[in-house]
Amino acid sequence: MSVTALAGDRRPAKYSEQEWRLRVELAACYRLVEHFGMADLVYNHITVRLPDPVDGKEVFLINGFGRHYTEITASNLLRVDIDGKALDQDDYPVNGPGYVIHSAIHRARHDVACIIHTHSRAGCGVAALKDGLAPLDQQSMQFHRRIAYHDLEGIATDLGEQERLIADLGGHNAMILRNHGLLTCGRSVAEAFRRIYYLERACRLQLDVMASGGAIAVPSEKVAEHTARQWEEGSAGQGTVDAIEWPALVRLMEKKDPSFAT
Repeated sequence: MSVTALAGDRRPAKYSEQEWRLRVELAACYRLVEHFGMADLVYNHITVRLPDPVDGKEVFLINGFGRHYTEITASNLLRVDIDGKALDQDDYPVNGPGYVIHSAIHRARHDVACIIHTHSRAGCGVAALKDGLAPLDQQSMQFHRRIAYHDLEGIATDLGEQERLIADLGGHNAMILRNHGLLTCGRSVAEAFRRIYYLERACRLQLDVMASGGAIAVPSEKVAEHTARQWEEGSAGQGTVDAIEWPALVRLMEKKDPSFAT
């Protein structure tokens, strides 16, 4: 079933078609992050910007703090405005660090619709390496000289960190939060998920290669840059994200547990 059909079949009347589609896609993304082993108990967040402001303020969807990713559904996602005010009554609150990180990016980067932040073991492992991510295969080369780094300042509860986080992110769509984890941005939920999937994969690969003890073959700067541009220009399949990859992933989640679309 397509995302559109899946969303349309179960849409409550109080949601517009566009908001409900975003809710279904975001809930599917939470389930996918858990499915691929990137979740951290009830922590971390994935957000998507809603198209219409409320009382003149931008609004994004986020998980209620305390729900496991397998419990996230389209209807229990919370709306929060850019100033951190929860717009829905719920037993699960909006998590402070989630607001600090995600609201900063949503406020500064209007080209970004979706943000994913993880604390995976591999992501935290590479985040602890002084030299960060290495371009070891075709997939990881998409991040070659295209990934930002932000130094740890403690648990992200200080609003003052937002300015430094945004300055470090700049125009990049992927970031390694040193000694902390990973973050990706996208113009759609599908694009942000693809980035976190491949960034996570790149981190796992790098740690596996380092642990092997063998001599590491690092491609030349010319090859790494050429491959990164192939990803950007679409010859490596960038155009397949929304049309081919994402529907297949949504179908995977529907087969596993269709409750995310309720």
